Parts: sequence; C-alpha cells; structure tokens
Amino acid sequence: MSAHSHSVEGPLFVADHGALDFLNTVAQLDGQPYDFWQSDDDVHHWLALAGLAAAPDTPTFAEGALLHEARRLRDTVRQLVRQRKAGETPDPAALNRYLSAVVSHQQLVADRQGGLSIKRIYSNQTPRQLLAPVAELAASLLVETHFELVRECEHPDCTLWFYDRTKSHRRRWCSMALCGNRAKVARFRQQRK
Repeated sequence: MSAHSHSVEGPLFVADHGALDFLNTVAQLDGQPYDFWQSDDDVHHWLALAGLAAAPDTPTFAEGALLHEARRLRDTVRQLVRQRKAGETPDPAALNRYLSAVVSHQQLVADRQGGLSIKRIYSNQTPRQLLAPVAELAASLLVETHFELVRECEHPDCTLWFYDRTKSHRRRWCSMALCGNRAKVARFRQQRK
C-alpha cells in the first residue's frame, strides 16, 4: 500500500495547539503508525501550513538533516508531554537544546489599514533554528497551567493529541469527523447486536 492510497489527506490540524499538531504528524492508519514526514520537503510543508516558517527563502540543509531534527524534536516533545501527563517532572535538557538554538528579533509591521503589530523573525540557518518556533510552542504548552486540558483522543485506535478549548472541557475526540463518528458507529453497531 503506497503512502498516498490512504484516506487521510496530509497531516491533521485538529489539536487546537501547534505543539500538539506537531506530535500528530504521526497518526494511526489502518492500525499502523504512519509518519506524514518522509522527507525534508514534508517538514518544510508542515511548518509552512502551521504558519511557523516562511516557505520560499528557507536555506537548503544537507539532505535529510531537517527530517532527522524534526523527528528528534517530535520524539522529545512527545516524551515530555507524556511525562507531564503522568505527573512526572520531565527533564528539560533535550528541549532546551532546541530552545538554545533560537536566534530571533522583533519587527514592527504596519498593515494597509494603518494598524501596527509586532512580528518575531526567526533565523533559520540550521534545522534546529528552523524548528525553534515549534520548540517554543512546546515549552509554553508544558508550563501551561491548564495542562489537564491536554488530552489524547479517547478512541482506542487513535494516538492523536489535542488541547480542549471547548467551554465545557468535555472534548473526548481528536475530531468529531474522525473518531467521534467512528465511536458513534461502533456504539450503534453494539446496540444493534
């Protein structure tokens, strides 16, 4: 089965938090973990979709370097999130290696309506620098006071994470379309038996 014959289109942005969307670039497809990142281009594309990197002016790194760093950072963040969920104190050293690579400055930006905003511009000379905004998102997620709202989808065949921003804080699924409906169908079938 080729990577493109499955029904899920591209990495999913269902988590309501960039750091968790980053983790969700590995998803269960047909009961197997599927990595949406198979190349440096996949990572570039994801960063652009996530609004975390400008696509065009990105320097080229040694082939596979960005993919390697992105997967390492993803494993690091997943481990930290799991430890934090389990009530353990995670070791920040691995994430700090990425945070220490951050080189950035602020820029004042004027829009056409005369409004002003401040934009942070990141250096992207190395794969770690390019991934720096993701590391910063992950760090802010880990110190988030409402960490109990960081959850894994309740569907037994799903490994996706999300941040529950609903008013009632009762969100159970990565997305209603994906797992909420699968669970409803399963419940319906059980009742029919």
